[in-house]
Amino acid sequence: MLYITQLIYIKEGQEAIFHQFEDIAIPIISKYNGQLLLRVRPDEKAIIESSVKQPYEIHLVEFTSEQDLENFMNDEDRKKFIHLKEQSIESVVLIKGNKL
Repeated sequence: MLYITQLIYIKEGQEAIFHQFEDIAIPIISKYNGQLLLRVRPDEKAIIESSVKQPYEIHLVEFTSEQDLENFMNDEDRKKFIHLKEQSIESVVLIKGNKL
């Protein structure tokens, strides 16, 4: 299994656009042997200690393989709406890991 953690930083005022993209992209994950395990929108009270900017959302996604992740990233329906992602996201910290 391959695990992807994303710390997602949104451009100010672009939350609705980001949500439009997520409404399209998240259901596509399962098409490629993936599963959204966790989607969190943390607030300041939930953070005990930090040396990084607070992300708008944190996603934990599982894919069966690297190829499944690549297929998801190249999905034609997802790519049609990638402009929404580009318009709304300032930056993403992506962390990949495998289950031992």
